[in-house]
Amino acid sequence: MKAVRFHEYGGPDVLRYEDTDQPVPGAGQVRVRVAATTFNGIDANIRGGNMRGPFPVTLPHTPGIDVAGTVDALGDGVGGLAAGDRVVGFLPMAETGAAAEYVIVPAEVLTAAPTTVPLADAAALPSVGLTAWQALFEHAHLTAGQRVLINGAGGGVGGYAVQLAKDAGAYVIATAGPRGSERVAAAGADRVIDHTSADVTTAVTEPVDVVLNLAPVEPTRLGALVGLIRDGGTLVNTTVWMPAPADEARGVTGINLFVRSDARELAELVARVDAGRLTIDIAERVPLAELPDVHARAAAGALPSGKVTVTVTA
Repeated sequence: MKAVRFHEYGGPDVLRYEDTDQPVPGAGQVRVRVAATTFNGIDANIRGGNMRGPFPVTLPHTPGIDVAGTVDALGDGVGGLAAGDRVVGFLPMAETGAAAEYVIVPAEVLTAAPTTVPLADAAALPSVGLTAWQALFEHAHLTAGQRVLINGAGGGVGGYAVQLAKDAGAYVIATAGPRGSERVAAAGADRVIDHTSADVTTAVTEPVDVVLNLAPVEPTRLGALVGLIRDGGTLVNTTVWMPAPADEARGVTGINLFVRSDARELAELVARVDAGRLTIDIAERVPLAELPDVHARAAAGALPSGKVTVTVTA
C-alpha cells in the first residue's frame, strides 16, 4: 500500500510518499481502508521530534491522527463493527497514523461516520471537534445565556467551538485574523474581533464567563485575558506548553486541555452533523501524495485558515 512516512525526525523534507506493507489487525483492532485523514499542527511537532516525551513514536512513522474510512478487516474479539461499515475516529497519537491507504485502529475509538456528508470530509471532525466539545462542556461547563470569548477562532477548532457554543445558547465573541474572520462570522459568532487591528483586552468591555484560548499567544497576553473573566469563571487553554493562568482571589479557574479520544462524544458530534446543527467546514482538500507539501506550507505559515483534509481513496 501507499503511505506517507518519515524515517528520521526533521523538517517537512523527511516525509516520503512510499510503498509499505499492508497492516494486519490484532485482537481488539480494526483495519480501516482510509478515505481521508487531516493535517494537524501536532503532526508537525511529532515529525520534528519535539514531542518525543509524551508521544514516543516508532520510526518509520506515519502521521495522521484523524481517520474517516471503511472497515476492511476485524481482529479477534471485535464486536459491534462489520466489514463495510463507514467510520470515523481519533487515533492514538503515538501509534501509526492514517496518512496511508490502510490503518490499524483500536476498535473502541471508532464511531459511525456521518451520513449527510462525503466520507472523506468526515475526517475533519474528530480531533478538532472533540477539542472544542471537551473545552466548552467538560471543562468550562458552558450553559445557555453565558458569554464566551474564543481567542484564535480562525483555525480548525475555532469553527466548531463557535458553532457548539452558539448551539448551546451562549453569546459568542471570537477573535480571528483577516483570513479567518469571514469563516468565524459564518460559523455564527455574535461578534468578531480582528486581533491584528484591535486589542482584545480593551475591545471586550463586558465580563465573559468563559475564555477559550486556541492561539499560541505570549504568556503575558494570555494572562491578560483572565481580567476579562467574571468572578468564578473559567479559562481553558489548548496551547498546553504554557500553563493556563488563573485568579484564585476571584475564583477564576485556569485549565490546560489536551484532547482525548472519546467515541461517545464523537458520536454526539456526528449526530449533530446529521441533524444539521453542526457544519463540517473544510478549507482545502489535498491528495495523500501532496501531504509533504502541506507540512512545508504549514512551516512557512502559508496554509489557509481552517481545516485541511488529505484524501486517500475515492
